[in-house]
Amino acid sequence: MSVQETTTRTFAQMFGALCTNIGQFIRGKDDVVRLVALSMIADGHLLIEDAPGLGKTSLAKSLAASVSGTMGRIQFTPDLLPSDVVGASVWNRETGAFEFRPGAVFNNIVLADEINRASPKTQSALLEAMAERQVTVDGITHRLARPFLVIATQNPIEHQGTYPLPESQLDRFLMRLNMGYPERTAEIEILTSHGASTDEALLENLTPVLTPGEVVAMQSALSGVHVNPGLQGYLVDLATATRRHPMLALGMSPRATLALQRVSQALAAASGRDYVTADDVKALSSYVITHRLVVSADAQLQGVAAKSVLSEILTRVPVPAGGGS
Repeated sequence: MSVQETTTRTFAQMFGALCTNIGQFIRGKDDVVRLVALSMIADGHLLIEDAPGLGKTSLAKSLAASVSGTMGRIQFTPDLLPSDVVGASVWNRETGAFEFRPGAVFNNIVLADEINRASPKTQSALLEAMAERQVTVDGITHRLARPFLVIATQNPIEHQGTYPLPESQLDRFLMRLNMGYPERTAEIEILTSHGASTDEALLENLTPVLTPGEVVAMQSALSGVHVNPGLQGYLVDLATATRRHPMLALGMSPRATLALQRVSQALAAASGRDYVTADDVKALSSYVITHRLVVSADAQLQGVAAKSVLSEILTRVPVPAGGGS
């Protein structure tokens, strides 16, 4: 599959159909839907930090339904075990042997609800699966389904009984975003559509617009989206600026630079282009970079936020001639 076209539909048409289909179920959140779709096409994972009841579970369900995929939901609690996430070997009396019972990660879309409520050991089990796209139980490696997307959530307000994700684990997420409250018109639409039917009934009417194979093909097609050497230099300059900034104790990792390049390629392809521009990079920077930055202790005392530091860096680092196209 090329970026420009398939046998029947272009990349941009397939991406647009996916966003439109999800938008029938998730009202008034077009930007969020687009970012979630970009995350999946870029083969990355998503961290949503927001209050309960804003549609995070519905978003995951509608995404899975739109790509003919399977969905698993894990409610993270302090007593959750790694085996509850990845699976375990169970003794079968009839066969006289151990057999593997897969956990919730063996789905295309996995919703890890309130991930910061589980112990670091259980968090690590999921994050290992995210990074390796496989799990190893009793010395046997099991490959995960493709596409594979983890949508993890955490409540930014309630901190009692939580285990905050360390920086090394936050770096595993391609993007972090907020759902936010719907606008008045959108919330009235939600009352009208969801008030008359259950979510399950509405999801049954959601027709898939992509197959898992087509999603994987779109992911592979991103390698054909050109990134000018000058723009790659711009990406590295952004990373270097975060690493040397006096108000930051931790800047972008090389993984973050790669992530920003790949999701920028996804945005370019979704826009019908086979090349990335600096505008693509800037449009996605805050979602990809901010959660990976750690503000220094002195800067925190001054009330400095990572987002404001990144904004200053984006203003200061020169864009390559021609916008990198």
